[in-house]
Amino acid sequence: MRITPSILNADFANLAAEIGRIPGADAIHVDVMDNHFVPNLSLGLPVVESIRRSTDQFLDIHLMIADPDRWAPAYAEAGAESVTFHVEAAAAPIRLARELRAKGARASMALKPATPIEPYADMLDEVDMVLLMTVEPGFGGQKFLDLVLPKIRRTRELLGDRPIWLQVDGGVSVETIGRCAEAGADTFVAGSAVYSADDPDAMVAQLRDIAVAACRH
Repeated sequence: MRITPSILNADFANLAAEIGRIPGADAIHVDVMDNHFVPNLSLGLPVVESIRRSTDQFLDIHLMIADPDRWAPAYAEAGAESVTFHVEAAAAPIRLARELRAKGARASMALKPATPIEPYADMLDEVDMVLLMTVEPGFGGQKFLDLVLPKIRRTRELLGDRPIWLQVDGGVSVETIGRCAEAGADTFVAGSAVYSADDPDAMVAQLRDIAVAACRH
């Protein structure tokens, strides 16, 4: 069970220090938004390059951008360990996944809540992670969408025993992470739940414990 806190809810003026508050995290989830694919604008490649210089932690880049075929490879070149692109935005997702892997990054595909997994079943062997959005992408702090839980279960069935991570992103908290783990997710993005806590790293540990316990049932 991996907890990958999103820094979207962190203090952008002190990102290195904010990342330093979650040493127990399995990865740092970085949301890149372009105000085209989603109705919000966040940080981009120069900031990711700065983050890379300031931390050795695993960087999990989530590109909520138009034309990821053009822009995603640069994030792999910048040293990100994992780069996620949205299948809704990619013109050639298989080619892009192979290019990311060739540049040394884990390739990941993301799906919006209403995008079914079944049309992409045949390309699962081309990726290292599947990210299922449990809110509409674009803003932090949204309410978790329980309607995605059946898709998490279907995706877990399709993955079978492949060593592919199944990540959920959106509204993950102490109230919702257990349901996601029971449905088959093993990697969890939590933004506001972590950075609104008095002790973010303790929250990371608490979320992991809840997910592990839920998976055992």
